[in-house]
Amino acid sequence: MSDPVPRSRAHRARLARLLPVFLLPALCGCASLVGSVASGMAEDLGGAILDNPDITLVRDGAPAYLILMDGLVAQNPKDVGLLSQAARLNSAYAAAFVDDPERSRRLNGKALDLAERAVCEGLRDGCGLRTRRFPAFQDWLEKRRVGDVPLLYQLGTTWAGWIQANRDDFQAIAELSRVKALMTRIIELDEGYDYGGAHLYLGVFETLFPPAMGGRPAVGRRHFERALELSEGKHLLTKVLYAENYGRLVFDRELHDRLLEEVVAADPRLPGLTLINVVAQRRAAELLESADEYF
Repeated sequence: MSDPVPRSRAHRARLARLLPVFLLPALCGCASLVGSVASGMAEDLGGAILDNPDITLVRDGAPAYLILMDGLVAQNPKDVGLLSQAARLNSAYAAAFVDDPERSRRLNGKALDLAERAVCEGLRDGCGLRTRRFPAFQDWLEKRRVGDVPLLYQLGTTWAGWIQANRDDFQAIAELSRVKALMTRIIELDEGYDYGGAHLYLGVFETLFPPAMGGRPAVGRRHFERALELSEGKHLLTKVLYAENYGRLVFDRELHDRLLEEVVAADPRLPGLTLINVVAQRRAAELLESADEYF
C-alpha cells in the first residue's frame, strides 16, 4: 500500500505556504564523556540562539555555530542528542534565513538526514522509516511511547521543512502523509509538547488547500485553536500561521486582522521562543500591510 498523496500541480504550489519553525569539543580521552559534555553545550548554545531577539546577529553568526556542530557530530556520529540538536538548528536556520532554493534544499536535506540518524540510533527499529511500506510505518508509530516524543517531533518538523524545500518534487510531496501520521501520533502521546506544536503543524497541513482540492479548513481551525490553548497564546507563530493559512483561505478578514494585531502588540520575550516570536512579529506586520490587497 503506497502513501496517500496530493493529486495535482496546484497542490505542489500550495505547499509553498507550509511553514513548518533553529562548540568547541572537550578534549578528553573518554569518548562517552566528550559526547555528554558536547551535547550539553550544544543544547545550551542552541537555547541562547533561540532566546536572542536580534535577528540580524543570529543570521550572521549562526553559520559558524552550525559548522562547529558539524565537527561535533563528526566526532560523535552516534550521539542522539547532538544529532537531534544539529537537525533542529540546520532546519530552523534554513527556514528563517535562507531564500536561495538550492541552498534551502541542501540544508533541509542535511537536517532531515541528521534527524533520521537520531531516530535510528535512539528508537527501537527506527531506521529506514521513509522507505518502509506505509502500513508498516503506521504500525511502528503505534508502538511509540511518551518518552519517544522529542525524537519523533524533531523528525516530523525537519521532515516537513524538507518537503517544503522540495515542493516541486512529487515524490517529496508523497511523504507528507507520513509526517501527518507522525504528528497525529504525537498528539495522542503528548499533545502539549512544544506548546502544542503537533497541532500547529496539522493545522497548517489541513489548510494548505481549499475543500475542493482536498483541504479541510474546519479541521485545521480546530488544530490551530487547540495549539493556541496549549501555548496560552505565547507562541506567536501559531497566531500568524492561523491567520495566514486559515484566515486567508476562508477570507475571514476579522479573524485575520485580530490575530495579527495581537501578535504585533505582544511582548516577544519568552525563554525558548524569543527569536521565533520576533520573526513572527515581522511576518505579522507584512501580512497586515498586504491585507487590503488580499481581501
